[in-house]
Amino acid sequence: MTETSPSTRPRVLIVSLGGTITMTKTGAGGIAPTLDAADLVAAVPQLDHYADIETISPFRLPGASLTLSLLADVVRQVSMRLASDCDGAVIIQGTDTIEETAWVFDCLIDGDKPVIVTGAMRGADTAGADGPANILAAVTVASAKAARGLGCLVVLNDQIHAARYVQKSHTTLPSAFTSGQLGPLGLVIEGKAHILTKIERLPPMPMPIDFSPQVALLTVGLGDDGRLLRELPRLGYQAVVLAAMGVGHVPSNMVPSIEATVMEMPIVLASRVPNGPTLRDTYGFSGSERDLLSRGVWSAGYLSALKARLLLSMLLASGISARSVDQFLKYGFHSSAQRT
Repeated sequence: MTETSPSTRPRVLIVSLGGTITMTKTGAGGIAPTLDAADLVAAVPQLDHYADIETISPFRLPGASLTLSLLADVVRQVSMRLASDCDGAVIIQGTDTIEETAWVFDCLIDGDKPVIVTGAMRGADTAGADGPANILAAVTVASAKAARGLGCLVVLNDQIHAARYVQKSHTTLPSAFTSGQLGPLGLVIEGKAHILTKIERLPPMPMPIDFSPQVALLTVGLGDDGRLLRELPRLGYQAVVLAAMGVGHVPSNMVPSIEATVMEMPIVLASRVPNGPTLRDTYGFSGSERDLLSRGVWSAGYLSALKARLLLSMLLASGISARSVDQFLKYGFHSSAQRT
């Protein structure tokens, strides 16, 4: 364990939004959020060896109940503190949506100071609760100079993941979070953050004005004819992300619906496969990626369907033009990784 003197300790802001890590048993049955950031910090006395801690608890919600508007409030609070005297921030929340919220923070929080998202797969009063160890690892990374300039990171199970690639890949295991396309950027070992890979950070986006534009997410299945797609404009959606088959394919009888809908709203083509990019120029049949892109659909590249939906939501909420959205997609999802 690395211990720093009081005069050299960094200052780390810990923000608790709720989630399993804050949950204990209730009289009504099951577990629910009951703890705040101060309670969580009190359970990890080793934090004093790494940083001076400041805590805030804006919400006490399960991860599934977070919204883009609530996250925008967190972005403002964290950005204000990082612009002042805090050297890093740890955001604690439910694991249901960490792969999504971390991506939002990565897109909206500017600057080089580390922003870490963590949580727990087991409740606070469960045998073998993983929350304290994850908080300690997250603060370790937030305090590390090596973590600066990497954008938002996700730290659980002593692994350090890039927000752009991290996924929740198991419903219950403490090792649930993976980055299949890239692997973790680093590890926390013997109380130190070891960064093994660095990725090029995307330029920060302007803070959205509001989040009223609604972006749908549709998963394409065997024999899908696009009936749901045709209903989206009538239901008030402004855009849609298709989680397509393989490298970006749909059934041929879905193409007419896509061709009609893309005249009314942006359509982004992602894959329902957990890892790998959406291609642009390999297959040439009806419903292939080349066919769909030629009809005005945009490619999500390496970005997952979940993250493409969030990016599209934020871009549209920022009031930028459709052409700018297309350019951001083309630039943002083909960045390289560098081994250190």
